[in-house]
Amino acid sequence: MDRQYVREYSHALGRDMELLRFGSGGLPLLVFPTSQGRFFQWEDFGLVGVIAPWIDSGAVQLICVDSVDSESWYANDRHPSERVRRHVQYERYLLDEVLPRLPEPPVTCGASFGALHAVLIAARHPTRIGGFIALSGAFDTARWLDGYHDDGTYFANLLEFLPGLNDDAYLRPLRAMHPKVIATGADDANVSESVRVAGLLREKGVDVWLDIWPGWAHDWPFWSDMMRKYLAA
Repeated sequence: MDRQYVREYSHALGRDMELLRFGSGGLPLLVFPTSQGRFFQWEDFGLVGVIAPWIDSGAVQLICVDSVDSESWYANDRHPSERVRRHVQYERYLLDEVLPRLPEPPVTCGASFGALHAVLIAARHPTRIGGFIALSGAFDTARWLDGYHDDGTYFANLLEFLPGLNDDAYLRPLRAMHPKVIATGADDANVSESVRVAGLLREKGVDVWLDIWPGWAHDWPFWSDMMRKYLAA
């Protein structure tokens, strides 16, 4: 399997960023780690191995990016508006510095906090993303903002801005995405948020596949099984 490590300075973030790329052809999957996780997480926990048959066949390639969650959502020493501003800078890094190197709009993938990233960037920038696979996500970003609210926090919270989203410039590309998967366990602590986000998207004509697994299903072995299922679908 072709494996490439990249470390480069990000102008959007003002520091070096690292990523791993697996494969050299096929549909790009843009992979986010779990909360405050690193770019090598999917390799370390075996998901790259799980996806290897699709990579080796040339069907997909993986771009595993690093996170800045400790500088944004989890940066309790920063004002909430600064946390959201840092997240927006992270989005600019992805949109301006990572995506232009890909052959086509990627399918965003992530588990746990990575699921939030996967759906949020797809909803905020639907013309740049081809689809999403979100596993065991938590989607109400208000929990990381200490009760603070402004326009920036509104547009960074799917549960807030999706109900009022009526612009076809956003809805048409969202509806055209494939795949559109939100999966979680029936006993996951955040299952209601997955159901809510899927419901809000469906109300806008976005045919999300909401897949509820038995039990908790919030760990790497479950996420491995989920990725096998959705890539084979």
